[in-house]
Amino acid sequence: MALFDREEEMECREFEKLIPGFIERKLDYPTLKIFYEHRESCEECREELAIQFLVAEGIQRLEDGNAFDLQSELGQRLEETRRRIRLNSAFLYFGSAVEMIGASLLIGLFVWILL
Repeated sequence: MALFDREEEMECREFEKLIPGFIERKLDYPTLKIFYEHRESCEECREELAIQFLVAEGIQRLEDGNAFDLQSELGQRLEETRRRIRLNSAFLYFGSAVEMIGASLLIGLFVWILL
């Protein structure tokens, strides 16, 4: 279930609450889209995301003993998010177009039957 309507804007407080879900890749598409859009427009939230990502992932990597470049990984995660949003948006637009074509064909068929 989406936490936000499409037209609704996210507040910084809400953004911060969603950061763990973003890091764990658990946000649904509508929430992820609004989260990403807010991040793009808010410098403070960009910084907060970077800090929380560095802490969460850094601690895990230290425990595992793995080498890491967390700034690069955050950039990759954000690029992956941007691509996912674009792909999902394209899919939604395509689905809408198919629905409209289908509805038009049904209306045309109905009119043809009635004539």
